[in-house]
Amino acid sequence: MELSAARKLFAPLPVASVATVSPDGAPHVVPLWFVWPEDALYLSVRRPGRTWANATSDPRVSIAIDVGRSWVEVAGIVVHGRAEPLAPDHPMMRKPISAWHEKYRSLLAGDGFARFTEEIQVMGFLRVPPGRVLTWDHARA
Repeated sequence: MELSAARKLFAPLPVASVATVSPDGAPHVVPLWFVWPEDALYLSVRRPGRTWANATSDPRVSIAIDVGRSWVEVAGIVVHGRAEPLAPDHPMMRKPISAWHEKYRSLLAGDGFARFTEEIQVMGFLRVPPGRVLTWDHARA
């Protein structure tokens, strides 16, 4: 699957599973909200938080996104790359933050935004340009 086709298929999905490397070398995997404009994936994380700290000390990450339930529907992608931790006020974040707000606006409706800001007091983003990319698609005939 071409990267542009994979981006079109997986970018609208709400959650990506993101693996970082803990200081002791153990994997740490969390579900995160993300946007995927053409240049890189941008994953929203708590700052400070374990994922932020891990990516700051060791930028190697893997991101898995999949869709489908039955065998003939399942498709997925794993993106390996190096995370660049960015604060929301970083100049590169203007368009990704706008895209993030647009994507998750409906999920934060009602009291969702208030609850989100109570839980996530300081947010950061991991910018991950795709390095090695693996895909699978069992729907192909």
